[in-house]
Amino acid sequence: MKNVLFFLFFTAFAWTACKNDGTDAVREIRGGDGPNSALIRNPVSADLPLDTNKLARITYEEEIHDFGNVLEGTVVEHTFQFKNTGKVPLTILNARSSCGCTIPEWPKEQIPPGGTGAISAKFNTEGKTKEQRKWIYVTANTYPNETKVLLQGIVEPN
Repeated sequence: MKNVLFFLFFTAFAWTACKNDGTDAVREIRGGDGPNSALIRNPVSADLPLDTNKLARITYEEEIHDFGNVLEGTVVEHTFQFKNTGKVPLTILNARSSCGCTIPEWPKEQIPPGGTGAISAKFNTEGKTKEQRKWIYVTANTYPNETKVLLQGIVEPN
């Protein structure tokens, strides 16, 4: 009897908790007063019509760099060159890696349309062996607002 009551209570609770009447839709948060914040295309700040021709565009010379085979303990460094192929100045807001062993650096100043820049990355292979793939995620006033580049190669043990 106790189990039946528990089951009925649980079923009634689950039925009401999972009911979706459409009123609990995700709300948009508007705002942001940073440079070009209205141009960053994401669900919480998209006020303008989706016109990607009026945004900055980041075009990399290469999106993947294969550093080949290196010995463990080596610090691999590479610079990803890019160009702003958009029609407004490019502002890189952040660059982060998929691992704490990879440190990206990016230009803090705006890159004008047609201008070039570079994102450098240092990958410390200490404690890493075998095939390695380290993504670097770049957030900017582009569409899409996040792009990525990849450092990959094989780290051989000492």
